[in-house]
Amino acid sequence: MSENRTNGLRRGARFAGIGAAAAVAMGLFSTGAANADTFVPLPDGQKVSPSGTVTITRTGERAIVSPSLAANGAGRTVWVNGTVTADVTETPEGEVGPWNGPRNSPGTNNSSTHGTSRISTGYIVGCQVSIADDAIGANVGGGISTDGVSVSGGLGLNLGPGEVGFVEIQGKDIKKAGVYSVEYMDAEIQIQGCAGYAQARAYTVVEIIGDHYSKTTLYGMPFSIG
Repeated sequence: MSENRTNGLRRGARFAGIGAAAAVAMGLFSTGAANADTFVPLPDGQKVSPSGTVTITRTGERAIVSPSLAANGAGRTVWVNGTVTADVTETPEGEVGPWNGPRNSPGTNNSSTHGTSRISTGYIVGCQVSIADDAIGANVGGGISTDGVSVSGGLGLNLGPGEVGFVEIQGKDIKKAGVYSVEYMDAEIQIQGCAGYAQARAYTVVEIIGDHYSKTTLYGMPFSIG
């Protein structure tokens, strides 16, 4: 098999020493409670496609949640880290071309293929919405943003109550069978306009083209962002 690796963003401070025993723990990195950063280690996950030709694995996921410097209760920032791997044992060889699937349709996150199989990973962020396991395939909540934009340089989301936004961190074309890996470090997501409870969870989608088309989605554990 071939192995392809893409390094994601490296922004902000690096946080190390995260133990598996603290997989669902939360802690504070600041002595000032009003300005405390919340550390959220998250469990690993794996999903195998029904055909058995795709295995998605997520490891080392963690997040740092910070309150807005404006201290208005409606803004916050989260830095996310993790590694996702797709082990693809069978896929037709494709040729990259124009996107040929639905664009900006509810729940698609622009993840439909553009001539070749593909892995896409990112986060679903909701304001006063509990993000369920069918978020990619369903119209979650009231309003939904499916721009699928990258977080290079950090990304700001404006979310009102009941709204959900998709944030794509990285994607990679899968042109032949092999192991494809995406690593992201301290990718910054800024949330504004949400005065209520906010939640986020990771997603990774692998789409395989051809006569036996498939879409396999691995979700991470939901976590509070304040």
